[in-house]
Amino acid sequence: MEKWDELGMKVAYEEAVKGLEEGGVPIGGCLIDEDGKILGSGHNMRFQKNSATLHGEISTLENCGRLKGSVYKRCTLYTTLSPCDMCTGAILLYGIARCVIGENVNFKGDGERYLAERGCKVRVMDDVKCKAIMKQFIEERPQDWFEDIGE
Repeated sequence: MEKWDELGMKVAYEEAVKGLEEGGVPIGGCLIDEDGKILGSGHNMRFQKNSATLHGEISTLENCGRLKGSVYKRCTLYTTLSPCDMCTGAILLYGIARCVIGENVNFKGDGERYLAERGCKVRVMDDVKCKAIMKQFIEERPQDWFEDIGE
């Protein structure tokens, strides 16, 4: 599965850029199965859709449509930012095998630890582009960022 990490992060980052260009929070995601097939991708749509729950990971899962439970267990979820509690819960609910995170400098809750404790393999890429796009967003729109993380 690790051989798809570069592709998954590329797609997730492109989604984050789309989100920013649309006036939203620049967090993107992508779900890839063990054969390298992209099942879906998405980005945070809270501002675009006036939604309380459409974080990047949730948007990604939404865009995958309905999948059999067994499919998720053979997938990796890519996200540009360390997942919040809500997104961590979705990853665990569907039993997604791996979570690859672009960066955890601008935000890191308990999600990574909890995922690992529950058997999900976690990898943090420490991606420079992911860090830069989030840092810029937080500096330019701190009130929107704090709203997004419930502060």
